[in-house]
Amino acid sequence: MSGEIVRYSIDPANPPLLTPEQKAELEALAARPDSDIDYSDIPPLDEKFWQNAVRNPYFRPTKKQLTLRLDSDLVAWFKRRSKGGRGYQTRINDALREYVLQQEKKAG
Repeated sequence: MSGEIVRYSIDPANPPLLTPEQKAELEALAARPDSDIDYSDIPPLDEKFWQNAVRNPYFRPTKKQLTLRLDSDLVAWFKRRSKGGRGYQTRINDALREYVLQQEKKAG
């Protein structure tokens, strides 16, 4: 091949089937106990390592749609502080998340 680009495309919705050898290898790996795993090339992660860790900025928690009854004055308060009432549910979500994080800090 002189300068040709060869591309292989695999449809993630329909991946190729595993060969019997690949299946046997996966089964053998799954059967091995965790105590057989060699961690010698991985340094231990202490508290100092995690001290400056930040949440992945691209992480977005999944949302769950539900019906929630809130006092009308609370809803009105959040709507007043949102642009034309848009985004008030996100503001309620943010307030709940802040509360949960504060409670987790208190609990240790």
